[in-house]
Amino acid sequence: MSHHRPDTLADAPLGRDAAYPEHYDAGLLYPIPRAANRAPLGIEAGALPFVGEDEWHAFEMSWLNARGKPLVAVARFRLPAESPNLIESKSWKLYLNGYNQTRFESREAVIETLERDLAGAAGAPVAVALLDVDDEALSPRRLPGECLDDLDIEVSDYTPSAEHLAVGEEIVEETLHSHLLKSNCPVTGQPDWGSVLIRYRGPRLDREGLLRYLIGYRQHQDFHEHCVEHIFMDLLERARPERLLVLARYVRRGGLDISPWRATPGERPPAPLRLARQ
Repeated sequence: MSHHRPDTLADAPLGRDAAYPEHYDAGLLYPIPRAANRAPLGIEAGALPFVGEDEWHAFEMSWLNARGKPLVAVARFRLPAESPNLIESKSWKLYLNGYNQTRFESREAVIETLERDLAGAAGAPVAVALLDVDDEALSPRRLPGECLDDLDIEVSDYTPSAEHLAVGEEIVEETLHSHLLKSNCPVTGQPDWGSVLIRYRGPRLDREGLLRYLIGYRQHQDFHEHCVEHIFMDLLERARPERLLVLARYVRRGGLDISPWRATPGERPPAPLRLARQ
């Protein structure tokens, strides 16, 4: 598969050899406007058809206390979907590495610094929490609903096609999920593996068609956040559900996992959970 570097990344020092920083540097964060990827989906700035967040976990979070002793935690970040920018993951990783040899007076000072810098890059407030590495909230869980992955289907299309999506006349309320989601990073071309959950109320989705559609992202190059928005918009247009939630939980890479969700107003995702692959 050929690799195309988006115009929004033309001048980014990403996907190239880079030395890891020895000290904290907020300038390493690389914001990317969401609008360029949303426009082809018919999403206009200031008129989002969804609510949502991008939930990140950083499993390699460390800093020095005032006496130089290293401390570790798992950081959870929640970036609002209405923020004008997302933050490229490798730049986020490089930024966090700068904390490793930086002294902070307190845990609260770490959180305040993260919130300030990430909000500056995203263009909107970012919620930050530091979890102990043995926090029960980090225990692996299962996605709710029925799994589609055992359907015995034939597949020959590995690019997203909403033509696979079909519905019946019966109105249902159900939760479905698949662990077969895969897309490719637009920066490096590396594979991004994930699981996706779809919860909706509306005309019953044809499950075989839905699974073919999700597998269609297998050779698609895009950011995690935009893949979820692509799925949401296709389902909204083709199935016309009364309520809809699309949530993806991507496998950790470079110590970071990303779990975006998008939903019709009023819908919320399940309580924060981490899958075994994360």
